[in-house]
Amino acid sequence: MSNVYNVAVVVGSLRKASINRKVALALAELAPANLKLEIVEIGDLPLYNEDIDGDSPPAAYSTFRQKVGSSDAVLFVTPEYNRSVPAPLKNAIDVGSRPYGKSVWGGKPGAVISVSPGAIGGFGANQHLRQSFVFLNVPCMQQPEAYLGGAGSAFDEAGKLSETVKPFLQSFINAYGQFVEQHKK
Repeated sequence: MSNVYNVAVVVGSLRKASINRKVALALAELAPANLKLEIVEIGDLPLYNEDIDGDSPPAAYSTFRQKVGSSDAVLFVTPEYNRSVPAPLKNAIDVGSRPYGKSVWGGKPGAVISVSPGAIGGFGANQHLRQSFVFLNVPCMQQPEAYLGGAGSAFDEAGKLSETVKPFLQSFINAYGQFVEQHKK
């Protein structure tokens, strides 16, 4: 692996101390040498509205689109809200896919890890997001699927990643590094 690929990491939770953000940061530390992960913030994006997305779109739209558009790949780390993705994440997807015909997502190798304190690890959000990938033209890493259930115990009180979770995250991010390499040739 000789190339380094910039990965836009989109975290579905807005809380600064969210478990999902901690997982995203842990993945950045565990990433293989061919991946450079950077969280692209979504909390300042106004709700998508075509009326304000004309010749002079909101600065937050432009910044988000530029960061995702200039990336080589996309990684989503998300909780599950009501068996689906959180509203801010869906909004970010919509902002990035517009204006029609100018999507910043297309062709970027993607992956999803859903993170939840619940037992099923955000399965619904993970699968809904994969459905969106089809329309967005984001080739999705199929295996390994990544659902991190019981995520409340993934980090200790000092914020250190649990040694029982680390191998799972390492395996996932290594596979994603290979997937990106294969799709960016």
